[in-house]
Amino acid sequence: MVPAQIGGHAARAAFLMSSHFVVDRAAQASYAANTLDGARALQSWYYKDSTGLWDTTGWWNSANCLTVLADWAMLAQNDASALHIPDVMSNTFSKAQLTSVTAQKTISSNGLPISTYTFLANHKRSNLGVRGFSGFINEFYDDEGWWALAWIRSWDVTRKAEYLDMAEHIFDDMKNGTDNTCGGGIWWSKQRDYKNAIANELYLSVAASLANRVTGKKDYYLDIAKKEWQWFRGSGMINSNHLINDGLTIKDDGSCVNNGDQTWSYNQGVVLGGLVELSKATGDKSYLSQAVDIATAAIKALSGANGVIHEIDSCEPNCGDDGSQFKGIFVRNLHYLQDLVQRDDIRQTIRVNADSIWAHDRDDQNRLGVNWMGPASAGKGPTAGTHSSALDVLVAAMSVK
Repeated sequence: MVPAQIGGHAARAAFLMSSHFVVDRAAQASYAANTLDGARALQSWYYKDSTGLWDTTGWWNSANCLTVLADWAMLAQNDASALHIPDVMSNTFSKAQLTSVTAQKTISSNGLPISTYTFLANHKRSNLGVRGFSGFINEFYDDEGWWALAWIRSWDVTRKAEYLDMAEHIFDDMKNGTDNTCGGGIWWSKQRDYKNAIANELYLSVAASLANRVTGKKDYYLDIAKKEWQWFRGSGMINSNHLINDGLTIKDDGSCVNNGDQTWSYNQGVVLGGLVELSKATGDKSYLSQAVDIATAAIKALSGANGVIHEIDSCEPNCGDDGSQFKGIFVRNLHYLQDLVQRDDIRQTIRVNADSIWAHDRDDQNRLGVNWMGPASAGKGPTAGTHSSALDVLVAAMSVK
């Protein structure tokens, strides 16, 4: 009896050790350790005592630095607390909006958005000669949307009412940017000269996210989110390949058509998160099916032969401060979608990219670069923007099952 029992236990142990479940547990532990190291490295750029922003990157990019830390904190509460992430949120909330900064945006010849932020040291908003972004409001509705999502995710971690209140305040200003030009949607900036994908995807995602979180106002935010998606889906920005071009051309007769500009990775990403939130708010899984169509088309378009994602139009490694952040935003929203749909192709995409980043795109300080096949020094070398983008992938790998 004893030998048989021992043999039975040994056989069961061998089965478990060879099972997908045990492999996954080992992989998850490895991804968790890597992500902790990556979060520590990101904070080497953090301006704790001055702006509450991250050095080497811009204004909207810092909102994404905060968002990836919040997503990580949702998965690793103890590690995030040890790294003082709730304090980072509070510090950024109070100091970033006092920072004197001006913004300018242009679009390059290849369609790449370029944001230029001038941070003016030793000035406060009370100095009327210098403009800061009080309340996280500025001239660009996409910038506002990034900060609204950052505070929503920070609220998810801390449940501090001021963060959700701030997201609502930001959304109120975004709502002022909507009108009937092109039949609806929000403008990119307060100059009202371009209706593009990213601003509208952010508007959708913020509205749907607030519908799922603000007590007593679900119907209000949900109605806006549903109408925004109905408009976006019919706007023409989603092309016949299920990819999203950058925006719309307004013709002389007032009609609007897809401008045929680049299908940047982040334009394929933020919409996924918006549809996930919309599905949660309504219980309607058809939103997830529409998200999967976009996600699978984007994975095919963005992945090389080895499965590693590259930004389109060969902008790597010279994607600038804006373009270098796009891919991480795409994978972040793949992560949100995967949590609900559990698809092998999405899981594989996330893990292949996380593995490549850690093996090939990391310097001796665990800082991560723009090209996920490496080296980390490609282009400008690791910055807070390239690093936080790659960190989104490590966080996603921690989460996927």
